Formats: sequence, structure tokens, C-alpha cells
Amino acid sequence: MHFPSAAPGPTEQLRALLSSPKCCTIVTHYNPDGDAVGSSLGLWHVLRAAGHSATVVFPNKPPGFLNWMPGIDQAISFDTKPAEARAAMAECDVLFCLDFNRTDRVAGLEDALKAVPMKVLIDHHQEPEAFANIIFSDTSACATCQMVVDIARALGWDEHIQRDCATCLYTGIVTDSGSFRFGSTTAHTMRTAAYLMERGVIITRIHESILDDNRAERLKLLGFMLNERMEVLPELGTAIIHLSMSDLKRFHYQPGDTEGFVNYGLSIKGIRLAAFFLERPDMVKISLRSKGEVAVDRFVKEHFDGGGHRNAAGGRSLESLSATVDRFRSLLPSFIADQRK
Repeated sequence: MHFPSAAPGPTEQLRALLSSPKCCTIVTHYNPDGDAVGSSLGLWHVLRAAGHSATVVFPNKPPGFLNWMPGIDQAISFDTKPAEARAAMAECDVLFCLDFNRTDRVAGLEDALKAVPMKVLIDHHQEPEAFANIIFSDTSACATCQMVVDIARALGWDEHIQRDCATCLYTGIVTDSGSFRFGSTTAHTMRTAAYLMERGVIITRIHESILDDNRAERLKLLGFMLNERMEVLPELGTAIIHLSMSDLKRFHYQPGDTEGFVNYGLSIKGIRLAAFFLERPDMVKISLRSKGEVAVDRFVKEHFDGGGHRNAAGGRSLESLSATVDRFRSLLPSFIADQRK
């Protein structure tokens, strides 16, 4: 009796796809963070070392504190070079989609993404859309960078993970795990970090580049925010922070200046939920962080057109800053009550 063999898994599919040299383009989400940039550049290094051509495309320019990362000067940002970005996506054999679970997360590149016939998704966010031909989805992974390491090693590409590549991948793991303090950090995460150190990562340089690159204006903005724009609701175990465009202008804001600000609210004793509202010209960006069983991903998905992870999620609002914060306050008591059941 003949039994049909099981369908090949994503690793075998990718191995077959990359069995001959390919023209690859890598794209990540709008407003790329450390994990988005690190996984994109890390994969770029790996693919090139394995004999493929590769290009990284960012929907918009990454924040300045990541400008030191090896290879970032070779990437194309759609907001500054739109024609080149679209051409890189239109002409590739394979489009790697890293660190996002919905096509709209690439903003103005969504149509270009959808037009590419062969797409590979590598992502750790919940409920990914089935828009790719080959899907690597692991919601237990602390970072997409961790997944890139796992995939490269599964393909037998250890020799291609050299210092520059490892530096990019370690950076994404550090930033998305909160320097290994978030609940998503596992024993496997620590083993992966140790493996990358063995590949040449110098951790002191990475941590200094990430944490010790502040402008004086950023620290002044942080101090202003904590003193003037943070509201603590101890009865709800919540801290609410908001910054307006006029606040940002006052302190000469640059993209990336508010990275990590939401975590200051969560650092207060007794606070289990921190909400950060950032006014932008076209919307209000919402970032939520929580501890333990306080699940914020469903909350932003239901009320603020967002998603993410149980303890770290983001959304947006097209209302004014004050109206958005007021709506959040009105929804907060019932949400907290549900979490306490």
C-alpha cells in the first residue's frame, strides 16, 4: 500500500527555493525598530555569503540610534528613494518579509509587496496573514532575529554567520527582549545570544551603541514627559503617557527619540500596564506594555486597529490625541476588570 509523503515544511521549501542563486529583496515594517533592522540586515549578510544577491528595503528611514549597524548604508529607504525601492521589489526572485504579520505594515509599499509572486514570511507576531508562499511563524520567539538564526542554522549556514551578521542579529534580540528581561526571553534565547557571541559579537560595543547614544534633547524630552505628561492610576495598576507634536517640536524631536519611553511607566512599582500615546501628523501612535497575564494584544486589535504580543502591542487612532487618550481611559476599567477575573 502506498502512503503519500507529508508535504515539505517551510525549511525544506526554502532550501529548495535557494538551491540555486537567487535575486532576493528583504522588506520589513514601517518605522523599523531594532529587531526589524537587525533581522533584515542579518539575513542580508547571510544570503550574500551563501551566494545570493540581496537588497534591504525599509518603508522609511530607521531611527538614528541604529545607523551604526553593519550594512545599513547599503539599504534603500522608500521615503527617500521610492523608485529604487519599488524596483528592488519588482525585480527580485524572492521577497523576504521580516518582522510583520500584515501587508499593510509596509505602508506605501503594500501594492509592490503584493505584486511579487514569491514571498517568504519570517515573523513572530500573532495571527499572521497568509500572504506568503513560505511561512515561518513562531509567536514564542522573542525576536525575528532569533528566528533568522534558527533558520540559517537549519539550512546548514553556520559558516555564513560571521561577525557583522551576528552583530545585527544580536542587536535585534537585545532590543526586542528588553535586554533579556521580558517574559519572551527563554533558555533558547540565551543560547542563541551565546552562539552569536561565539560568532564574534562584542556585546559591550552593541549595548553602548544602543544605550549610550543619547542626544541631550532626548533626555530633556524624557524628563519633561515623566514630569508633565505621565498620569499614574494606582487603582487600575496603569500609567498613561502622552506627547503631542508641539511637545516633540519643543525638544527638537528626531525619529527614534521616544523608543523605550513606554517602559518607564511599566517600571513603577505596582504598575502592570503602561500606555504611551504619540501624536503624529496623520494619526496617534499607541504603544502598550504589560506584565504577567495582562494581555494587551487583543485590546489594541479590538479598539485601536493594532496587534502584537500578549505583553507588547501597538495600535493607532485617527482621532485627536486628547480624544484618543479619553477613549482609552473610558475602556480601561472594564479591560482591567476582565484581566483580574
